[in-house]
Amino acid sequence: MTTKIFSADGQALSLPRRRFVQGLAAGGLLTGLGISPLSSRAESGVGPQPQVLRGRSFDLTIGSQQVNFTGHPRPATTINGSIPGPILRWREGERVSLRVTNNLAHDSSIHWHGMILPTHMDGVPGISFDGIRPGETFTYEFDVNQNGTYWYHSHSGFQEQTGMYGAIIIDPKQSDPVSYDRDYVVVLSDWSDEDPSRIYAKLKKMSDYYNFNERTGMDLLRDIRDKGVSRTFSERKMWNTMRMSDRDLSDVTGYTYTYLMNGQTPAGGWAGLFKRGEKIRLRFVNGSAMTFFDVRIPELKMTVVAADGQNIEPVTVDEFRIGVAETYDVVVEPKDDRAYTIFAQTIDRTGHARGTLTPDMSLTAPVPEYDPAPILGHGEMGMGMGMAGMDHGMHSGGKSKPMAMDHSMHGGSGSGIVHVATEYGPHVDMRAENPQLHLDDPGIGLRNNGRRVLSYADLRNLYPTPDVREPGREIKLHLTGNMSRYMWSINGVKFADADPIQLKFGERVRFSFVNDTMMNHPMHLHGMWSDLETGDNKRIPRKHVVIVQPGSKISYLVTADAKGGWAFHCHLLYHMLGMFRKVVVS
Repeated sequence: MTTKIFSADGQALSLPRRRFVQGLAAGGLLTGLGISPLSSRAESGVGPQPQVLRGRSFDLTIGSQQVNFTGHPRPATTINGSIPGPILRWREGERVSLRVTNNLAHDSSIHWHGMILPTHMDGVPGISFDGIRPGETFTYEFDVNQNGTYWYHSHSGFQEQTGMYGAIIIDPKQSDPVSYDRDYVVVLSDWSDEDPSRIYAKLKKMSDYYNFNERTGMDLLRDIRDKGVSRTFSERKMWNTMRMSDRDLSDVTGYTYTYLMNGQTPAGGWAGLFKRGEKIRLRFVNGSAMTFFDVRIPELKMTVVAADGQNIEPVTVDEFRIGVAETYDVVVEPKDDRAYTIFAQTIDRTGHARGTLTPDMSLTAPVPEYDPAPILGHGEMGMGMGMAGMDHGMHSGGKSKPMAMDHSMHGGSGSGIVHVATEYGPHVDMRAENPQLHLDDPGIGLRNNGRRVLSYADLRNLYPTPDVREPGREIKLHLTGNMSRYMWSINGVKFADADPIQLKFGERVRFSFVNDTMMNHPMHLHGMWSDLETGDNKRIPRKHVVIVQPGSKISYLVTADAKGGWAFHCHLLYHMLGMFRKVVVS
């Protein structure tokens, strides 16, 4: 079947339906139970958005029903009958009670992502509780000791991929340091008509199954024209010898994904009203399973005021990358009575989610063209070359095919790449020879693009660092994988074979990461803050997800102030089975 769709520049394309899905326009997305998928009652003067639930006591129901984002009904997992689930609005200092009823035919759970709470309320089956059995109700109850933008999602199987996620907004007990007139939640996510188990099975058989951006004969001719025959064939020989592709950016792409903004497909989009001169707070949540988004609002500056729910010193940018499970709050101030497009293109440029800020619901704004598809370079391979020495077209987020570093060769020139087994064995096909700290690097596809792009180096906590102690010890972790077998691990050991990471209550520990793969990994530690080391120890930004870029290193500090067992893992859903550890604080 072939379906006519339109690219970001408005050109008509004829592509196989599964090659790229823009989705249906808003309306009629959920069917089967007679429940409206989205409620426009959330905020006055806003397009379709999940219902907002406020207070201290909540009833949430997990269910299965049919959805239709693409023209074909498919089963989904919903909370209170919507995708995303209801926005939960709490207040700092209060105690909340959430009665969660599981109407599925199998176990389920809800994890309160980024929340600091008791381990038995964290919602991770096998780590902190047994899960919620079919037909049963589990009551989560805990004190809310923080404020900001967070989210919740299933931690059971692949339910998160099938729609089970929603936003949490916590209003501060004291006055809010951020001034704004309107407040909108923007949940980004990825949807596939395919069963997630089928997606995973395909990746296990062929890791680049969903990559339709490989090089063509036309690319070869263009490279010869631009670089000459000798350099072109030398570069091709290098990549072929390593059995790698410099176009291998994302495991799962727009070939199967439809990208959503507040549950709306790109064909329809989400919309929010404003009046000229107002300050609008946009709370971005990346609730996707596998997708990194690059977000911008053309012709409108964004002032980033919070990262992962924590207030930061405001920084004004044109664009930011939001990794899987991260949250960013931005404030915008439209000066004209016109519509603006909220544009979130995927890291591999195979799709986008979109919304509109407008003074009038009848007004729309153009959708910008996609940036060029990123091309991997030496930095993503951890070869130790400085940014200035890399190809200008190089960008990040990719993954490796079988490759290893010869540890008898050094210098970072690239001459040390040969096919040898690494010390970690068959679970690892690559080692970063000379990983670099790239806090000021916005990532692949965003370097030198002519826009001011946020990087981790821009993040400074609005308040002084709570725990200024030096760490008593360091835990070194290599993020590892074997792409040809689609196996992910930490230090070459998958979760099923790994011992827990043991922390002593009250200690201050440094977690140091080296990413030996060519994929970005969003690492998430439950129950405790991850204090990102940026060089300014007085204003350390506190995060719950830290992106470890390909071939790079990064570190954060943890105060082990929460007793019990906690999950620690890469938040890419199809990596989580292997790249996962249990952390025990005792």
